[in-house]
Amino acid sequence: MKRMCLGIVTSLLLDGGILAQKPPLLPEKEVRALANELSGETAKRNLEVIATSHRQRGSQGFHAAAELVAERVRAYGLSNVEIFEFPADGKIFYGTQRSRPAWDAELGELSELRHRGLPSKDRKIPAEGEQTIRLCDYASEPVVLAEDSESAEVTADLVDVGEGTKESDYAGKDVKGRIVLVSAQPGAVEDLAVGKLGAVGIVSYAQNQKTAWWGEDENLIRWGHLETFSPNKTFGFMVSLKTARGLRERLHKGDKITLEAVVKAGQHPGNYEVVTATIPGAEGKFKEEEIAFSCHLDHQRPGANDNASGCVTILEVARTLQKLIGEGKLERPARTIRFIFPPEIEGTLTLLNAKPEFAKRTKAVVHMDMVGGGAETKAVFHVTRGPMSLPSFAHDVAWAFAEWVNQESYQFAATGRADYPLVAPEGDKGPLRAEYSAYTMGSDHDVYQDSSFRIPAIYLNDWPDRYIHTNFDSAANIDPTKLKRAAFIGAASGYFLANLQDANAEPLKELNEQGRYRRVSRALIRREALRDENLANYTQFWTREEQAVGDSLLAFLSRGITEGLQAYYGVSLMGNSLNPLKALRPIPRGEDLIRFQRKTEPKGPLAVFGYDYLEDHAKAAGVATPKLLNYEGLWGGGEEYAYEALNFADGKRSAQEIRDAVSAEYGPVPLELVLEYLRALVKIGVLEQVK
Repeated sequence: MKRMCLGIVTSLLLDGGILAQKPPLLPEKEVRALANELSGETAKRNLEVIATSHRQRGSQGFHAAAELVAERVRAYGLSNVEIFEFPADGKIFYGTQRSRPAWDAELGELSELRHRGLPSKDRKIPAEGEQTIRLCDYASEPVVLAEDSESAEVTADLVDVGEGTKESDYAGKDVKGRIVLVSAQPGAVEDLAVGKLGAVGIVSYAQNQKTAWWGEDENLIRWGHLETFSPNKTFGFMVSLKTARGLRERLHKGDKITLEAVVKAGQHPGNYEVVTATIPGAEGKFKEEEIAFSCHLDHQRPGANDNASGCVTILEVARTLQKLIGEGKLERPARTIRFIFPPEIEGTLTLLNAKPEFAKRTKAVVHMDMVGGGAETKAVFHVTRGPMSLPSFAHDVAWAFAEWVNQESYQFAATGRADYPLVAPEGDKGPLRAEYSAYTMGSDHDVYQDSSFRIPAIYLNDWPDRYIHTNFDSAANIDPTKLKRAAFIGAASGYFLANLQDANAEPLKELNEQGRYRRVSRALIRREALRDENLANYTQFWTREEQAVGDSLLAFLSRGITEGLQAYYGVSLMGNSLNPLKALRPIPRGEDLIRFQRKTEPKGPLAVFGYDYLEDHAKAAGVATPKLLNYEGLWGGGEEYAYEALNFADGKRSAQEIRDAVSAEYGPVPLELVLEYLRALVKIGVLEQVK
């Protein structure tokens, strides 16, 4: 019966056209040109090459990948192709990022030494009777060697210390001169195990990035890290759950396990390399403005979905736009379009600090981090909106195209017929089912949308992904159809924003109305979890945010046009006012006298990559770790609260208003925790208190 009904609807949809959805925002001829030209296969061929490099920051593998990307964009005909080099030596700061020295590895082998014919617990190993069993080999599987490992030649017994992060884990165990087996990340145990207790190395089976599929495949080897700036330099090897369980069982039986570790690796002064290229805008007043496409090029080998997928997808956007503009099928955009391939977070923060003109020119960013996960990865594709400290209509633009792709791809999957199925010949034919998601942290979009730069970022990403940060994150699990669809959403969004002017702003009326109702619906659902003053605060905050989304148009349009469009943002959450400002009633609070403002330097979020600005400077200032960092709210945790509390500190909001803002976004939080955090930032020189 369901199939019969579907057939009737399909007939109306395809034959009569009465239910057909026209493409949003762009003329259909431009949509058709993009859909026809974008190639998931071309993107995947590029991915297969990039995934052969072990792409750690500043390494030879990263350099090889950067050269490949630069060669591709030159071949595609883009302009201003450059590989910027920024010194990274562990001393230079780029805003809040302490530059991390480059890290390279030549050799990493971990072997067990056994004596033939005797149980290992009873033997004394004579050299002529040794049998070597290889456990880890960097040459064949680079993920086995923890990042920032140092050179060593060690033969030592293995000791199981459980998690390894607490002194109680070592009670009754002598680890001096031995190698420790731990379930935590190597970086979380090196200062205790190596620095304090004298261990000579680490073997870890840390299960980071836990999802519902955690532990199902015992053969996965997960990416490991040591602390870049720890004084207790050592080496770390990563092993699978299967290997770790075998070692633990033998140790618990009383076996003596002797390991031999040979490592040639280490940090050295190097450079952050950032590849950029442009499609210049048309001559006129908007040419100096830019829309950026961003990804991150670094990762362990293979790192296919994370994040070769994002890199090759914006490469495919670059190829397609350049080709269609050259053929006259698309007009040259009013604004310049820039493509950026940096190391994750630290490269973006370095670029925006070292080249501040980039930040000034960039009006919006399309950021892609993991966009190609196929069925095996269990990935869900997200179009993620920005933080509430930076509302923007740009997220409505991205969702308009994603929702349309959802409709077209589902129609094709259900009926075999659609005008724009966006299916790659070598790819899947299922629907996209993209999700419109609240702000989540963890990639370069955090840097762009930080209050230092305030650049709206469309964030396209997969989550969960069962193979993230493992040796199974391979090209075989990447779907060309997914790459094509992600490329279309990104290309259409970026091209629309690059062309947006007063003369073609009319489509924003319907877009903004749809976006408003979507946000209000979500807000009303969340209201059910609140009560008393939190409910009133929540309503006021969301009303203010809706006005701010309208104000974001000013970055693209003249004030007169913007004011005309703002009527479409005028309904309050309570549905009883066309002017959101009328719904606001200031509530006097004692903390209104305390206001905080961010200083112009240093620029960037405090949660960066491999370095904690707050932790480092708090020690020097004698400041205890703020309790906010460990707070768990209804919809977010400490990192999110801290990120937004800093972003909301604009010199206009009081501490109470900052507390109210982060409470509306992530759930109620005590004022004293927010105050403690803000005062800590004053003491380390990030904020200043104003009257």
